Amino acid sequence: MLLLLPIFSSVCAQNYEFGKVSETELLEKSFPADSGAAAAILCKKGRTYFEYSEKSGFSAIHEIHFRIKIYKKEGLKWADFKVPYYVGYEELSNDRVKFSNAVTYNLDQGKIVKTKLNSEGTFKKEINEYWNEASITMPNVRPGSVMEFKYVFKSENIIEFPRFDFQYEIPVKFAEYKTEIPAFLIYKPILTGFEKIASESKIVTGYQNFTNKNNNSVNLSFEQINSLYTGQNIAALRDEIYVDNKKNYISSVQHELERTRYPDSPEKNYAMTWEGVAKSIYKEERFGKQLSERSYFEQDLKAAVGNAETPTEKTAAVLKYVKRHMNWDRQLGYLTKKGVRKAYVERTGNAAEINFILVSMLNECGVTADPVLVSTTDNGIAVFPNRTVFNYIIAAAFIDGKYVLLDATRKYTAPGILPTEALNWTGRLIRQNYSSEEIELMPDYTSKKNTVILTSLDADGTLKGKARIQRTDYSGYEFRNYRGDQSAEQYMERLESNFGSSLISDYQVENLSDLGKPVTETFNFSNENHAEIVAGKIYLNPMLFLVKQNPLVSEDRKLPLFFGYPEMEKYTINIDIPKGYAVESIPESLSLSLGDKSGSFSFRILGLENKVQIIVVKEINVALVSSSVYREWKDFFRRMSDKENEKIVLKKI
Repeated sequence: MLLLLPIFSSVCAQNYEFGKVSETELLEKSFPADSGAAAAILCKKGRTYFEYSEKSGFSAIHEIHFRIKIYKKEGLKWADFKVPYYVGYEELSNDRVKFSNAVTYNLDQGKIVKTKLNSEGTFKKEINEYWNEASITMPNVRPGSVMEFKYVFKSENIIEFPRFDFQYEIPVKFAEYKTEIPAFLIYKPILTGFEKIASESKIVTGYQNFTNKNNNSVNLSFEQINSLYTGQNIAALRDEIYVDNKKNYISSVQHELERTRYPDSPEKNYAMTWEGVAKSIYKEERFGKQLSERSYFEQDLKAAVGNAETPTEKTAAVLKYVKRHMNWDRQLGYLTKKGVRKAYVERTGNAAEINFILVSMLNECGVTADPVLVSTTDNGIAVFPNRTVFNYIIAAAFIDGKYVLLDATRKYTAPGILPTEALNWTGRLIRQNYSSEEIELMPDYTSKKNTVILTSLDADGTLKGKARIQRTDYSGYEFRNYRGDQSAEQYMERLESNFGSSLISDYQVENLSDLGKPVTETFNFSNENHAEIVAGKIYLNPMLFLVKQNPLVSEDRKLPLFFGYPEMEKYTINIDIPKGYAVESIPESLSLSLGDKSGSFSFRILGLENKVQIIVVKEINVALVSSSVYREWKDFFRRMSDKENEKIVLKKI
């Protein structure tokens, strides 16, 4: 679903001089193109160029300048700005980030007042062993302020540039990005997103001055490719329902080094293949070597497998054992930190250590298994082959001609059931021989939620009854996590709220820990506020308090609909009507289906002498839906919601 945009030839110029904020900008009360915006980027300018030293070769310098206007209190969060940078290189120096030219402008009694950032507002911290973060907190920021700051990002990693974003959660009035690339470095620019970004390039003469090993000054001239990317009036990327990670769809430009062609040197190809990525990762001591270790669990493997005989049985048994034996330290990553042996002895480890133990134990007991590199939903997706995009690892067992995906870090995972944050399009399975394979992460089977309600309605409008809710696969996984994160008291409060402020009693839950069976809730309920009595008639919603409003309210949508996994919800509701009443009218039955069978809805209702029976089935048969069919889905959800909100009418007899 990632949109790769063509490069347009026209370029829109706009003059912004940093350091000179106008009174007009400070007086502006709202952003003209989006009056609801809490803040806006008035201008963002970026420049990438290169420096050369005989010792380390080329380094890439990325200079970024921002001018941001704050309109509302909610926009004050933009006073805090963060830049992550990589420090996990084995052969290169760490990336470096430095902020400068940071000034807040305010209008006080008709005069423009500048407040400069001092060192107390500049911070650096370690995120993990691979990443650090530089940040600033701008001073004296309030609604009406305009902020400016610059940062310089320097890196010896010239294989890929930091992504230059044209789009943010707030609108962007103007943005431009210049690259000045020596002609012997050949990059592939990739534009992503849905906003129009203009671009033009030209060949000029470039220059480099450096000191050679003899301490002599050297001046070089060469052909250089200068490119300019511009965007204007770029809409904010809004939060929308059913989105995996909106950052996946930001309008941006990325650069990947394809090859070098230095004078008097053979051309060298740098564009990585997935096999190249697999090889470089597998050769890491904290990856391939860890997978080859087996002796530390040999004495426990027989007990772990137990009486299991088939690959399916062995896989389930080993997964259960590793989950029980190991505790996840909440750390992601696809490389080990302390190693599998130490992690196994200490019974705690990061995602790589735990799932490497799982892979190794499966292979040792005769089930073919390999690690799968994953980028979690909040981490984005890989646009081109590279190793830095991945931040997680799972396992894949090859059983009966297909892969079964596994993860032993979480309590409620099962064969084929991953943590939902791992359901991010595709992963990359890598093998010991350095071959690799793309693996579909999002499930193609249907998870089910089945709700049965037996209730009676009194003449005063009180509903009393019993409910039974059964969930399978991912529906069950999500419920188990949701239920397990709360105390019994907290959960009961939320359940009563979800059931229209009903009073809940005799609550029981079955199979909360037995992952091989559907998790099932049963309880009694009573509700005095659901039915309406008007002029001797009772008006009752057939779905009771389970009605859902149409979540798709935007007129148009650019982002795909991400449901995560196919799901079927079935509701069977039997309502005994009070004595002295009869059914006057009921909603008509309805059947809906999208043309490609990706979604369907069935509403059947039957009014009997003293009872009303409703059977509703909703099916979403895909995990991801293109925005090109958004209007069809919006209408589908609207018609479902309209039908569920119709009323049963009971009259006195």
